[in-house]
Amino acid sequence: MFGAFSCVLVLVLARRIGFFDVEAYAFHLAPRLPGYWLWLLKEVFKANVTVAKIVLHPRLPIRPTIVSVDASALSPLGQTILANSITLTPGTISMDLSRGTIEVHCLTQEGAAELKEGEMYRKVVRLERA
Repeated sequence: MFGAFSCVLVLVLARRIGFFDVEAYAFHLAPRLPGYWLWLLKEVFKANVTVAKIVLHPRLPIRPTIVSVDASALSPLGQTILANSITLTPGTISMDLSRGTIEVHCLTQEGAAELKEGEMYRKVVRLERA
């Protein structure tokens, strides 16, 4: 009982001093996160299949490229979510996030074009603002 009471007391005091008001604690995203995660899981699966086909292809048809993704309209939290989502997707890796621009290494030109199309960006915007 004392342990449960102390946990509740710490939470009440932390809330009272504004600890959870910091944007890093993205509790406001919680209701929309499961839908985003399901969509991201589907994208990761599709990218896995694509990368597996490329790796198993006898001529290894890759054309690596680096693209810049403008995420300046997103909050710092949204930029971080987008950069991490890009890195989680096989065939792409976020190399740098600076001044609202994400530098991304893509394994293929098609992957770069898909990223520039902006579906993932739009999903993060919807996650943040819906």
